Parts: sequence; structure tokens; C-alpha cells
Amino acid sequence: MASLNRTLPNRNFDEVLRRIEDGIIDGSISASLEESCDYNTPSARCAVRVFERYSYAGGNRVSLSVTLFESAGELHLFAAATGGSQAMFWKVNTFGEEAFLDKLKELL
Repeated sequence: MASLNRTLPNRNFDEVLRRIEDGIIDGSISASLEESCDYNTPSARCAVRVFERYSYAGGNRVSLSVTLFESAGELHLFAAATGGSQAMFWKVNTFGEEAFLDKLKELL
């Protein structure tokens, strides 16, 4: 599993979320938004997105889960890419996971 944990100072929640959604979907012919969920309270917002795409390098599908959280004017992002391994008992060939996460890093 490859992951990313960042604080995004001085960024707009809606703009960042839209950039992530559009950039992931438009960045790969096989990418799709599999699930999404939004939470809003008077003091916080949270958006969860789960994407999936085919990894040519790994010959399988990989997923990217993204959580965007805003509270007290601070924007935080956590993302995890999984599913790229081909072995049964240990992780082998995680190129697809890393590539999916690298696409998100480009968008940020």
C-alpha cells in the first residue's frame, strides 16, 4: 500500500475536491469513481472518494481512497492506493499503487 498524508494550507475545499475528482477520472481511460460520501457539520466538512483503475504495469486493478477533511479553516488530505500486489503472502509489484498515488500528487 502506498499512502499520502498532507495538510493543504490556504486551499479551498471545493476546488481541491473538484480537481481531484476531475483529474483522476480524466487521467486514465480506465479510471472510475466507485464510491463517494460527504459529511458536513457547522464546524467541519469531510469528503471520501474511492477510485479504481486498471494498472498496465501490474496487470490488475488498483484502488485509490481519498479523504479530504476541513476543520477550523485547515484542510487535510489522506490517500491510500491498494490492490497492486500480485503475490498471495507478501507484496510484490506495487508499481500500480505508486503510479496511482503519483497522479494524485501531480494534481495537488
